[in-house]
Amino acid sequence: MYILVGLPGSGKSTVGRHLSRKLNLPFIDSDHAIEQRLGCSIREFFEVEGEERFRDIESEVLDQLTLEPYGVLSTGGGAVLRDLNRERLKARGTVFYLRTSPEDVFRRLRHDQSRPLLQVADPLMRLRDLFAVRDPLYTQTAHHVIESPRPHVGTLMQMILKKLNLKSEGLSGPHSTGLSTHRP
Repeated sequence: MYILVGLPGSGKSTVGRHLSRKLNLPFIDSDHAIEQRLGCSIREFFEVEGEERFRDIESEVLDQLTLEPYGVLSTGGGAVLRDLNRERLKARGTVFYLRTSPEDVFRRLRHDQSRPLLQVADPLMRLRDLFAVRDPLYTQTAHHVIESPRPHVGTLMQMILKKLNLKSEGLSGPHSTGLSTHRP
């Protein structure tokens, strides 16, 4: 399993969808899986139940999702906050950290009202605070760090494929390339 981690808005879902198509693997967005389980949006759940309860459910869902043998998993921005999540992600897949500055994320998300952690008076400061706490956790969890200030999705894809040494290989499916067992 290939797993993408990073700040909210770092491109995990977009890159994940493209990577899954390129590698002919299923794409899984953990936030969508969590919302399906909750029966409501993450934002609504946050407002009613709070972040701690959300993180409990996120951990349960990540545990289930990372047991899949093949796929590309895009995680929520806070997936690395719990030790157990970091351990499971690193042990059960090849983790890519899409490292983006708070300023670049802010430019992408400044009008996005769907992200509960950014519904504050100063979202840029919030992103800087999130980055200060999470950057070391993302780095600790990742097998590969992909610097992604503002590159095109295709560029990010090539960077990831190069890390996997798959750029020049003929890809014909997960079983023939050993995708689920690749380790750095």
